[in-house]
Amino acid sequence: MAAPGRRRGKAAVFVILCGWAGVAPHWLEPPRMLLPAISVSLLMATYLARTVFQSLWRGPSSTTPDPPSPWPGGDQVWPEVDVVVAARDEEAVIVRLVQRVCRLDYPPNCLRLWVVDDGSEDRTAGLLADLERQTPQLTVIRRSREAGGGKSGALNTVLDRLQGRWMLVLDADAGLQADLLQRLVAHAETGRWSAVQLRKAVVNTERNLLTRGQAMEMALDAGIQEGRLLAGGIAELRGNGQLLRRDALAACGGFNEETVTDDLDLSFRLLLAGHPVGMLWNPPVEEEAVLTLPSLWRQRQRWAEGGLQRFFDYWPGLTSSRLSLRKRLDLGVFFFIQYALPVIGAFDLFTALLTRSQPAIWPLTFVASGLTGGAMVIGCRRSAEGPALPPMNPFSIALGMGYLAHWFVVIPWVALRMALLPKRLVWAKTLHLGVFHDDPDDDDALPGDPDLTTQVS
Repeated sequence: MAAPGRRRGKAAVFVILCGWAGVAPHWLEPPRMLLPAISVSLLMATYLARTVFQSLWRGPSSTTPDPPSPWPGGDQVWPEVDVVVAARDEEAVIVRLVQRVCRLDYPPNCLRLWVVDDGSEDRTAGLLADLERQTPQLTVIRRSREAGGGKSGALNTVLDRLQGRWMLVLDADAGLQADLLQRLVAHAETGRWSAVQLRKAVVNTERNLLTRGQAMEMALDAGIQEGRLLAGGIAELRGNGQLLRRDALAACGGFNEETVTDDLDLSFRLLLAGHPVGMLWNPPVEEEAVLTLPSLWRQRQRWAEGGLQRFFDYWPGLTSSRLSLRKRLDLGVFFFIQYALPVIGAFDLFTALLTRSQPAIWPLTFVASGLTGGAMVIGCRRSAEGPALPPMNPFSIALGMGYLAHWFVVIPWVALRMALLPKRLVWAKTLHLGVFHDDPDDDDALPGDPDLTTQVS
């Protein structure tokens, strides 16, 4: 497992290189100053059109079965699965989650549920105690709030006690179709994957414009990941709804407690160890989107920091012959689009304002935004189980494009902070309210607690 040392220095080098790339074109006279951006745009557009878009247009493939997938051979014994949840202050949703897991259409003797109460200070501990007495499949593990390691530490607490071939990691607000586990395990086994990530579907899409933007973003992300995978690139884990083969996880050393995004970090360690990660469009795992801009800002800062951390920690292996040329190209293109381009764009804009000249990389930003918007439209028009995806019309497309622009603020801010300030590890918990699911069979509270979800703010 890579050590987190020298991240600050690597972040500084990254910012300096991006700053040079944003400032240097301004040394050229118009229109020559646009030539670097136009050249990179053509190369990037060609690669994406031949990989991601080609795969997305193909729609559901053999790697993403839409109908329920029976076990090959019919009479095969299902492998044991341990469902693991790290819960902190989840009184609004924890009862419902346990009920959902117990209703999964999977052999009861092959399914166990583990909930790690990570120092909850609300009623989560009491609710779990009642549930543990009533639910034979449930085991609750409690640890101190000061135990450290964040979600990674909570998940590592239970690893030595697991016995199943597979480990399914869920967030406390996860929504699950009854046949989800059968289809997911069958997909993982037949595809010989070491890990599989389910598409994440936003359950409170219509709450406000912000949640609608997040719903489109999740569809975009899942579609692009599937396209990258089908084109010979890689897919990544996203935390909620990730199925892990336990021996592969053990070979990678468990969850890294020195990162703020355990899922992204584990994706790279599995990749470098030769354990392939798959992607499944249907069925999805449902989750709540955050409701306010401050909550989104905190969440996206953590995602951005964790995303950069993994590249800083593992870049020697990612650029080595341990990975195929196609995988290295895939990683390079998406590192540039996701992380380098927003920082370059910030320096370009600052220089343009300072020198009262036009921005120099706008062709590159325009092409990247256009390709992203096109992928978003294609993803949202695909056949999707679970919560309905936002309809694609001019308003939705404009909303989605405007919403995605927040990354051009988040990434530069986080990169500068990582380069200038001492390293820090902060695990920011996302608040789950549990009041947006419309399934009449779901109970949000124990009998006698009808106001449970409305008491959380």
